[in-house]
Amino acid sequence: MSTDALRPLSSTPSGSTARLGASLHIKGEISGNEDLHIDGSVEGLVQLEDRKLTVGASAKLTADVVAREVVVYGSVKGNLRARDRIEIKKDGSVVGDLTTARIMIEDGAYFKGSIEIDRTSSASSSHDNDIDKPAYTRAATVSTSATPAHAPVTKSSI
Repeated sequence: MSTDALRPLSSTPSGSTARLGASLHIKGEISGNEDLHIDGSVEGLVQLEDRKLTVGASAKLTADVVAREVVVYGSVKGNLRARDRIEIKKDGSVVGDLTTARIMIEDGAYFKGSIEIDRTSSASSSHDNDIDKPAYTRAATVSTSATPAHAPVTKSSI
């Protein structure tokens, strides 16, 4: 067993990033509490709730991803969910659905899927509680003018 696996998290430099090399192939789940740069291939689930995932140019992911930030230079087939942002760089490719607060897709990038902008992490005001409801079901703003729009016009209201 490597002594790196036994090293406490506090001794890991804050700027360090774990790397999965180009010759490595993983099937299963990757989870952790540090930034990760993948150059190999992964099938399954990558879960880095509060961390950044970088999918390198030679990487091939067939996986669902949950992270704070996801940057794609390589190929991803699966759904991406990032609390902060998702970036697809010019040679990057994503086939799957994206859910994030911020998105950037460079010219030349390939994307096929849907995008959902999740405002819950960036705007938490009380009037946004119905943001997931269709527009026609949301509470309408009530006008406080003297004559309601549906009231018949009479001489006293003119």
